[in-house]
Amino acid sequence: MGRPREYDERAASDLLQAAERIVAEEGLDGLSVRRLASEAGCTTRAVYSLYGSKDGLVVALGAHAFHLLREALEALPATSDPVGDVVEAGVRVFRRFALDHPALLRIGFLQTGMAPDLACQFRDAGSLALDVLKARIARLGDSGQLGSRNVADATCEFHALCEGLAALESRRALLPGNAERIWRDALRALVSGWGAAPVHAGVMP
Repeated sequence: MGRPREYDERAASDLLQAAERIVAEEGLDGLSVRRLASEAGCTTRAVYSLYGSKDGLVVALGAHAFHLLREALEALPATSDPVGDVVEAGVRVFRRFALDHPALLRIGFLQTGMAPDLACQFRDAGSLALDVLKARIARLGDSGQLGSRNVADATCEFHALCEGLAALESRRALLPGNAERIWRDALRALVSGWGAAPVHAGVMP
């Protein structure tokens, strides 16, 4: 038998949005099945039916974070400028996600306040999103703009810089009027630098 009509995909989406609001305001400690049911105006039975437990909610929120990122990356047009396309993936997708969904950033990427085994349960969703980013970065290799780096290393460096910039902006360490420019400058410097000749340790350029 399928789910009861009152527990359809719309109900699941509404519950996730309410859970995200609670975590944004109070952290994971503020999230409970009873609190979520009250916030969403439904029964605890609905929450248990759809997500099973608080842990199930956390896993669903982590997976949702990567679903949003994957969809946004897939929707970002590819142009004849692969360097610019990768920069835009950082600014228009990752930065926008971090600003619009700070709670999902903490859950999906920083994994703040959760048991490690929970993060493992949404790893597949993260891998799917990462594959879309890797495909965009792989275009740089096709045009000889990755230098000596492989796609996996370049993706790791890109991810680290995006996450660091997002953390700075979330702490208001970047002035609002300068934040987008700093993101673009930093990401373009990184991505453009991949194609430069490597400087070996102990050898002056």
